[in-house]
Amino acid sequence: MQRVTTVPLGQSPRRLDIFVSAQSAHISRALAQRWIESGVITVNGRPTKPARRIRPGDVIVSHVPEREPLAVDPEPIPLEVLHEDAELLVLNKPPGLVMHPAPGHWTGTLLNALAHHVRGGERARPGLVHRLDKGTSGVLVVAKTDAAHRDLSRQFHAHSVHRVYLALVAGPVKRGGVIDLALGRDTRDRRRVSARSTAPRRAVSEFRVAERLEREATLVEVRPRTGRMHQIRAHLASIGHPVLGDPIYGAAPDDPTLARPMLHAAVLGFVHPATGQSVEYQAPLPPDMRLVVTRHRAGSGSGSSR
Repeated sequence: MQRVTTVPLGQSPRRLDIFVSAQSAHISRALAQRWIESGVITVNGRPTKPARRIRPGDVIVSHVPEREPLAVDPEPIPLEVLHEDAELLVLNKPPGLVMHPAPGHWTGTLLNALAHHVRGGERARPGLVHRLDKGTSGVLVVAKTDAAHRDLSRQFHAHSVHRVYLALVAGPVKRGGVIDLALGRDTRDRRRVSARSTAPRRAVSEFRVAERLEREATLVEVRPRTGRMHQIRAHLASIGHPVLGDPIYGAAPDDPTLARPMLHAAVLGFVHPATGQSVEYQAPLPPDMRLVVTRHRAGSGSGSSR
């Protein structure tokens, strides 16, 4: 698997191993050093050393062998199917469901459920085209064929997919707007993304007030124009309105009903890879988030406001 990265303008000179490890949460600095020393990673077509200082315009190529996918055991986990045909599957993901097996979550994941649901299809296992965080609920599309996976992945890469999220955030949001803040792996906390990164990538989110609640909260509608990890959570926190229940980008919640970030993927629209028709799917707020919204709505004396 080859990955090509051109060092962006404005990037200050930095060790190659540090730059590479900052590109992904799955690449440690030690692993980056081993790959560089073995020649798996080159700069401008030549092998180099981990301590090399990269500069804008340098072309970094990684020739990393692609691992065989781990076997995923089918598990009869209930799924809420919004639509299914020969090419794809659209689901309403519940909060708390992990997308795929990983340390600490080798079973009970969405992929385990999909392996049970889609048996005997073209793919050895269904293809995850995009992801929702463990705590995020809402609409998710899964490819059932390689052709559908390629086409949907292209649409997500081109940012042509229509996505609308609902977020319950802290504080009174006065008005909507656009957040244009580049994000990358935070240099101080690798669980987070922020502008404090060695390799930030442009991230843009449009937002507006969906409903004004009591003083402590606002229901916000967010339309991400790009698709970075934790983008909505990090962007809303950057303007002083973190998602309620978010222990990473906000304060650790004292309220036991806030067991996860109050973020929901409400709408997903795309071009169907087989028919060429524009389709759109919606998912209502899940019970836990609806309960919290109702509690914050009580006594606010104000209705929705756009």
